[in-house]
Amino acid sequence: MSRLDNLQYPIVQLSLDLTSLDEALETAAIAVEAGVDWLEAGTPLLLAEGLHAVEGLRRRFPDHPIVADLKTMDGGYLEAEMMAKAGADLVVVMGRAHEATIRRVVDAARDFGLKVMGDNLAAEDRVANAKWMEGLGVDFIVHHIGFDERGRLRVVEEAREVFDVRAEGRERLRQRLIVADVGEDDLEDADRAAVSARDGKAAAHHQCREAERLECDGLAAGDPLPHDVGGRTVVPWLIDNHMHLLRAGTTWLHEVRWDGIGTRTQALDRLRARVAATARGA
Repeated sequence: MSRLDNLQYPIVQLSLDLTSLDEALETAAIAVEAGVDWLEAGTPLLLAEGLHAVEGLRRRFPDHPIVADLKTMDGGYLEAEMMAKAGADLVVVMGRAHEATIRRVVDAARDFGLKVMGDNLAAEDRVANAKWMEGLGVDFIVHHIGFDERGRLRVVEEAREVFDVRAEGRERLRQRLIVADVGEDDLEDADRAAVSARDGKAAAHHQCREAERLECDGLAAGDPLPHDVGGRTVVPWLIDNHMHLLRAGTTWLHEVRWDGIGTRTQALDRLRARVAATARGA
């Protein structure tokens, strides 16, 4: 019986983007205890430890599906075969690879009992790329905004179709993707920005001509209703859903909690109180 039989969604996958196998195994153990479903041998780990990374994870966690994030661009059959024999359950091929490479990864997957994840990183049209890979036999679609790409984004407004990772079910999820990255150089102009919304969802970002005026360049048509937030700083579209398994456990008692903070003064007061209560070097 395959470890991928009878999948139940959603699936929590932990990416072990580390460069030490020992550290990866330690982190994976914490994650498994916490209930993580799949373990990913991340690209940095595979570069640092090679096949030993997958082999080590398989020995330590015999019942957990393991993803080998190879980001394959060529040599598809051989790379997938090697990872399968090392103990991987899923391999990743890039949507920018040649069609022949994707087909060869799929061939190897059928021969060695793998599942294939198709990554649409850097595709000119991610939706079209996902459909194309699905047609070639890829089992799962990885909708991927790359690490370096995210670092260069300022404000991106896109309305796209995003595929549910269950390519087998062919269920599609339509939603707006809004990615915002505000750097330090934006902070002085933060009070001159506006956000418009439609149907309860953020629809566009605008730079105001003047801090005191509600009229903004390119404001969406339809006479939007202004909302005065009373001088508060607004971070639109922020859904920061992540966790730090190791750090949270070792530093929780020393951290400054921002829960319930409503003003900058309150935040600074709480920070000062924590500094005063914390021993030097702690």
